Amino acid sequence: MRFQPTAIHGVVRIEAEPHDDERGLFARLYCPGEFAAAGLGDFAPVQTNLSRNRRRHTLRGLHFQPAPFAESKLVRVTQGRIQDVVADLRPESPTYRQWTSVELDAAGLTGLFIPEGCAHGFLTLDDGTDVLYQMGRPQVIGLGLGIRWNDPAWDIAWSAHPLVMNDRDASWPDWSD
Repeated sequence: MRFQPTAIHGVVRIEAEPHDDERGLFARLYCPGEFAAAGLGDFAPVQTNLSRNRRRHTLRGLHFQPAPFAESKLVRVTQGRIQDVVADLRPESPTYRQWTSVELDAAGLTGLFIPEGCAHGFLTLDDGTDVLYQMGRPQVIGLGLGIRWNDPAWDIAWSAHPLVMNDRDASWPDWSD
């Protein structure tokens, strides 16, 4: 695997190095030793989630859980494509109150590691997009918070206007520290 930092401190793009032969393809997508060597040694998945999205331009997020229940996650697309967005909510971070965007697709086998203290969301770019999450901590129902997709405090540049989202994601209040 190749680990590439993004514009947000601690958010890492992870590229698989697939082996292809007459049988097909094989790729390592997570290895504790390689994650540790890349400085992500405390990440140990304890929960795996799948987000199945029927329609293109479905928006989910931006979601986070506050400390002490903050979640790290490794996100991959298993079918389709997304614009993945991460917002840094960590006051001690050098990239506090900044965001980054990465396109992920099933063909590329690229993952995105998101550390605790960041909000995460995505916009599907294809119909029938599936997103797989490996979580470093189990979700605690009822503790989830969010940033509205079009909050002027963040001014996120989405690649398209969302066509599908739930009421909760559409109505998060304006951000304030």
